[in-house]
Amino acid sequence: MAEEQDAGVSSRTQRKALSKAKILQRESEREVFRLVGRVLKKPESQRSEEEAAALLLHRDTVEELCKRQVRRNVLKRKQEEVFDGVDELKNKVRQLAVAVKQASHLVVYTGAGISTAASIPDYRGPNGVWTQLQKGRAISSSDLSKAEPTLTHMCIKMLHKEKLVKHVVSQNCDGLHLRSGLPRHTLSELHGNMFIEVCTSCSPVREYVRLFDVTERTSLHRHGTGRKCSHCGAELRDTIVHFGERGTLEQPLNWRGATEAAKMADVILCLGSSLKVLKKYTSLWCMNRPASKRPKLYIVNLQWTPKDDLAVLKIHGKCDDVMRLLMEELNLQIPAYNRADDPIFTLATPLQLEEVQSHSREVVAPPNDQNDCSDDPEEQKPTSVQGGWFGRGYGKGRQKKKKVA
Repeated sequence: MAEEQDAGVSSRTQRKALSKAKILQRESEREVFRLVGRVLKKPESQRSEEEAAALLLHRDTVEELCKRQVRRNVLKRKQEEVFDGVDELKNKVRQLAVAVKQASHLVVYTGAGISTAASIPDYRGPNGVWTQLQKGRAISSSDLSKAEPTLTHMCIKMLHKEKLVKHVVSQNCDGLHLRSGLPRHTLSELHGNMFIEVCTSCSPVREYVRLFDVTERTSLHRHGTGRKCSHCGAELRDTIVHFGERGTLEQPLNWRGATEAAKMADVILCLGSSLKVLKKYTSLWCMNRPASKRPKLYIVNLQWTPKDDLAVLKIHGKCDDVMRLLMEELNLQIPAYNRADDPIFTLATPLQLEEVQSHSREVVAPPNDQNDCSDDPEEQKPTSVQGGWFGRGYGKGRQKKKKVA
């Protein structure tokens, strides 16, 4: 019995000693990294003999720190915004115009970059949502109900009207493609629409288009809006697909339309998207075909994208600037957005009387009623708010990764 107790004590002592040794080793390695890092920051001419000897002694550490610096520099270059010169931009747009004219089935993929002109923040730009969150900064609030379709939205609508664009696949949740007048069957909003809530208890799924952002109470894996279906009484849910979620709704996601359009496409034009999410949707890229039989890819973005090497042409310019030049090359008029023609007013379903106070978001006002933009006859104070999807999925995703680590 005494021998077993001694063995147990000895085993615990060994484990503690081993654990302590590992801690001391890690601390020693950290100290070496700190020392080498300080030396490498100095110009070679200013290093002492002892510091030079330390670099020779810890060559593996020097090599690892140099690799890390290279990776940081590459990442920094990818995040930088690059602008083509005036002449280069015009030349590239001419090439794009030729491709648009010759395309038999042109599909447009759009990202947050086409809505920045409407004061809606993008995600990975210098002031983007993900960029700010990575730096530990708060996201600036913005009233998305005041946003209107941009010049790019209206150009896309006209290109479809002229039968030059067959389908639009969007990552944006702002509903601006729909509000520009683009037909719904032509549009796939892969990540949802902030103006639409649905009843999934009804069959088929019943849709309610609203004049306000329905995502006030929703977030990652929590999609209930607090309002009820007027037909079956079940709780309505938003249509947003958060970071880390998989969208299953038929509309407004319209995955069927997106995949069918991708199969038929001979040209794909990507506008304002980093493509870091879209690249994961293999059905949109026909990667099962030989490279020579895939759609020709044209990209308009200020930053690096993972598809740049596969593109026939990469244009570094703001979407509105590029589309304005493109419409000139195609000799097409750019239609102005007219709130009176905004389809959201004919599509919208009024709230039930008991639901008038169910939200505090500002309402999109009809053109003849812009001074009264509330569902409630009593005056409500407008509040500056941000979309319910902004950053929420990202934050929870990072927390989970930290817990796993």
